[in-house]
Amino acid sequence: MFEKITEQSSLYDHLEEKSVREILEDINREDRKVAEAVGRTIPVIERFVEQIVPRMEQGGRLFYMGAGTSGRLGVLDASEIPPTFGMPPTLVIGLIAGGDRALRNPVEKAEDNTERGWQELQEHQVGVLDTVVGIAASGTTPYVIGALHEARKRGILTGCICSNLGAPIAAEADYPIEVVVGPEYVTGSSRMKSGTAQKMILNMISTSIMIRLGRVQGNRMVNMQLSNNKLIDRGTRMLMTEFALSYDEARSLLLRHGSVRQAAEALRRQ
Repeated sequence: MFEKITEQSSLYDHLEEKSVREILEDINREDRKVAEAVGRTIPVIERFVEQIVPRMEQGGRLFYMGAGTSGRLGVLDASEIPPTFGMPPTLVIGLIAGGDRALRNPVEKAEDNTERGWQELQEHQVGVLDTVVGIAASGTTPYVIGALHEARKRGILTGCICSNLGAPIAAEADYPIEVVVGPEYVTGSSRMKSGTAQKMILNMISTSIMIRLGRVQGNRMVNMQLSNNKLIDRGTRMLMTEFALSYDEARSLLLRHGSVRQAAEALRRQ
């Protein structure tokens, strides 16, 4: 019988009797376990990313699918790709059970619909160059499982992130990332350690892909969107450092060319 580690009783009890300091130290003690658990999944993440990159080089996209916290984290990671790496918002797409309304408010029974996830992928004309990542701490979310099942059946690359070993979602994924963080501090509250692990893994997947696609130079976000003064200032200082320019010269060049990469390429051609 499948047993959910995410539903096991917390290692702590009588939480309401603890001081604020004790609660914070307990949570921090549990959070330290997350990075170690994520570290144990690196081999499968590596193999997964190595399959995703060549697909995206040919025009493939990356879909994240989840419900509740898992869905929100997928949407969050996807939404950071355009400003950070200067990629179109159609390249990494986050889908959440219940749609955008579910980002702020729960949508009753949205995650229980086995067919809706695949329908949403079809609305995006998902194809064999694309990759679908299902995110579900429990590993039992019907919305995600149904989508992965249909995608995999059609030869689409699939992966999943879950916090239980041998969960149903893993059976539908070519690359199951099973990150076992143990029971939550508040029993069953998978927005805590499981959510933290999901965020870390999503960061690892998307960042490593973007680096391999050439969207980072050295260690810098040379393709970031210049969408606010902070980012314009950051890009200006990148050019100052590399080309020994004054602040005003670097800023003018950056704004003229629209990105650090394009400004740097123009300077090298001179």
